[in-house]
Amino acid sequence: MKTLDLILPDTRYPIHIGQQLLGETGLITPHLKQPRVAIITNTTVAALYLAPLQHSLEQAGVSCLPVVLPDGEDFKTWDTLNRIFDALLSHRCERSTTLIALGGGVIGDMTGFAAACYQRGVPFIQIPTTLLAQVDSSVGGKTAINHPQGKNMIGAFYQPQAVIADMDLLDTLPERELSAGLAEIIKYGLLGDEQFLGWLEQNMPALRKRNKQALAHAVEHSCKMKADIVAQDEKEQGMRALLNLGHTFGHAIEAGLGFGTWLHGEAVGAGMLLAAEASRQLGWLDQAQVDRVEAILQQAGLPTIAPALGTVRWIELMGHDKKVEGGEIRFVLLKSLGHAVVAKLPAAILEQTLNSRFVDSAP
Repeated sequence: MKTLDLILPDTRYPIHIGQQLLGETGLITPHLKQPRVAIITNTTVAALYLAPLQHSLEQAGVSCLPVVLPDGEDFKTWDTLNRIFDALLSHRCERSTTLIALGGGVIGDMTGFAAACYQRGVPFIQIPTTLLAQVDSSVGGKTAINHPQGKNMIGAFYQPQAVIADMDLLDTLPERELSAGLAEIIKYGLLGDEQFLGWLEQNMPALRKRNKQALAHAVEHSCKMKADIVAQDEKEQGMRALLNLGHTFGHAIEAGLGFGTWLHGEAVGAGMLLAAEASRQLGWLDQAQVDRVEAILQQAGLPTIAPALGTVRWIELMGHDKKVEGGEIRFVLLKSLGHAVVAKLPAAILEQTLNSRFVDSAP
């Protein structure tokens, strides 16, 4: 096991990365204010991992309240969030009851938001069960639910007590979900570490075969990059926005098609390629660099053609992005591979990007 520490002005917490961690209650119990937890999970993950986690905690003297939610991005809503509150209130959970998020990004985001709101704040711990959640959404304290007009538009910055990333939980991850997680890992190479991007190109076959050593290295490196950025800009007032490379386009895809149609990582992958194409049209990247981005996304099993939404609809959806400032959409673009910046796109270049070969022109 390797442990990273995310250090912020008001708190710090460990990110544990390794194998056979689900039953290691010693990673959880030191963070509990009372020997009682609510485990928030979904129907898919509950069938696989709820019983062993609950058994381990109860053997350690911790009382567990399971809260099992429906699975899917389309359930990341107020109605589902209220199911968490209903359970906590019905069982008289106190302010010292810790919530444990056992699941992917949807469960992690909703559990964190519930923890931020319930009795004005209760502790929570992240146990991410998808690759995407392990390298991105479980770290950094961004919690939210979706709104029909935009993804993650209602939420709070609220940090966990700990993150426990168990590589063994990835054994049951569907192939499509694994690829979605690889998109967020590729993102870290593109936005700030071209050497890591090269490592990913060489090791993508091992990652897709779920080689534990390769996965652990990719998760550790990604978490370290994110932790370093979050430590400098917790509330996304500056450089943390770089972590949204591909997300302005990607969130538009998710909302435009209906949440859950494309996985988040799939949409981000296509969005990163559109960001690379826009950067080429600005003269920042050359064609060979764009081709390199396309090639590694294909290696990871990700889509490289964005769906047809229509230029007007694309712009309307991107207008709800959290990086909009003064009514203008700001994008995370690439000055070079490994060097991202936040910038505005001239309307003509944005339109050219949305009509490029990377967007499906079918009606």
